[in-house]
Amino acid sequence: MPAFELGTAAEQRFNVNLSILFTELPLLERPAAAAAAGFGAVELWWPWVDSATPEQSELDALKKAIEDAGVQLTGLNFYAGQLPGPDRGALSIPGAESEKFRANIDVAADFAQSLGCKALNALYGNRVEGVDPAEQDALALENLVLAARAADRIGAILLIETLNKPESPSYPLVTAPAGVDVVDKVNEATGLGNAKFLMDLYHLSMNGEDLPAVIEQYASKTGHVQIADNPGRGAPGTGTLPLEDLLDQLGKAGYEGWVGLEYKPGDRPSAEAFDWLPAEARAAR
Repeated sequence: MPAFELGTAAEQRFNVNLSILFTELPLLERPAAAAAAGFGAVELWWPWVDSATPEQSELDALKKAIEDAGVQLTGLNFYAGQLPGPDRGALSIPGAESEKFRANIDVAADFAQSLGCKALNALYGNRVEGVDPAEQDALALENLVLAARAADRIGAILLIETLNKPESPSYPLVTAPAGVDVVDKVNEATGLGNAKFLMDLYHLSMNGEDLPAVIEQYASKTGHVQIADNPGRGAPGTGTLPLEDLLDQLGKAGYEGWVGLEYKPGDRPSAEAFDWLPAEARAAR
């Protein structure tokens, strides 16, 4: 696979998502594996799918693994239920899941703060049969306001992510405008301005959106970008998305944040799934 001609995107900063790459390894071995592949920064979905409030010893062990590997944690999801799996977040789901999300807010924020992580992603959650969508949206806004305040407490941003309808048919945020609308509502409610859009180019492409138009319209409200090729959600170059051009456009639009590599390695070890990205572009900077 040819290496990217990065252009303006050469100035961008790439990190590895350790919840989709290096998953052939135990969690605590993944930060070192990312470092061995030349990366200086990593991000994670909430690693404990069965617990919003894991034992402090588990948190400490992951913190030590990240520090010992010499990588920077640049993004972390709040508790989101079974992910990967049937769930797409917890914060809009009345009852136990919402309570777990609230219990997780300060746990996740404190863990992020302990590692200097400045971005927390809050997945909205699926629609629940028999529950009024307006009730879910009101609960979501309450919980997102709490999350935004916790993020602000540690000097971080709160990310709101758009997913895609084919793979997440019960998730309500499946267009860029829908995601940005929630961002705006959270910022209006808190007055903090720290809610930002998570622009996942794979999900948006799966929704059939005009990616150059999305970048032009929403780059200024974007706090994080994630990429995978389409079809297949593999490494850049395995599908048909013009990711070089899109990253170039993002750079020219003034986006200076991280680009998260959130793709599947395919039928090979994760360490071999980065041949598209020149070694000098992998180091944190």
